[in-house]
Amino acid sequence: MKVWDKINDYDAAKGRLFTWMLNIARNLALDKLRSKEYKAKMKTDDVSENVFISDERYASANKPEFIGIKEMVEKLPAEQKKLIDLMYFQGYSQSEISEELQMPLGTVKTRVRAAMISLRQLF
Repeated sequence: MKVWDKINDYDAAKGRLFTWMLNIARNLALDKLRSKEYKAKMKTDDVSENVFISDERYASANKPEFIGIKEMVEKLPAEQKKLIDLMYFQGYSQSEISEELQMPLGTVKTRVRAAMISLRQLF
């Protein structure tokens, strides 16, 4: 609703619409977390209830498949796809990728950054 109300404030010269909307959502979430009402509620809530709700309702939201990242990575060139897969889906460090692919560490860093830029452009 806030995006709809503030659409006249959007300036395309300052960034993409998606990023602007994401910032609004993030700021609203932060405002909620900082609010006195939320803090008071959290002090009185049973911790086990919150953990259960978090695990059950939102566990899949943290998976890359849930937000479509895997599909976007598939659109990258083979080398970039391999680097992103090793680093973010298999948990390799840049040093480990360097050893695995027999590639200088600086090259790995440069190519991972290029892959991230390509991925960002797909969004």
